[in-house]
Amino acid sequence: HEGAPAPLGSRQSVCRPRYQRLLNAHGITSSMSRTGNCWDNACVESFLGTLKRELVYHRHYATREEARQDIFEYIEVFYNRKRRHSTLGYASPAEYEARTTVA
Repeated sequence: HEGAPAPLGSRQSVCRPRYQRLLNAHGITSSMSRTGNCWDNACVESFLGTLKRELVYHRHYATREEARQDIFEYIEVFYNRKRRHSTLGYASPAEYEARTTVA
């Protein structure tokens, strides 16, 4: 139909080159797998969900810089050093790495 939105595949093929150029301009390497293979993003999706539930949804940021600093502190001070992770035997990433690093 005239005026109907283009199928998703058509929009993706138009946006993908622009998106890739934008990533490249900022020095970002994208990670994309085959269509329909969602498993390669599972750990990132899980982390982002945790970040939102534990921090972002409980805050109101006046500026982007305020959000950036708060998220940086959450990751570097709390998430990596203090927060217990069930997949690491309920150790923090810092504790787990210290235990498993071969000197």
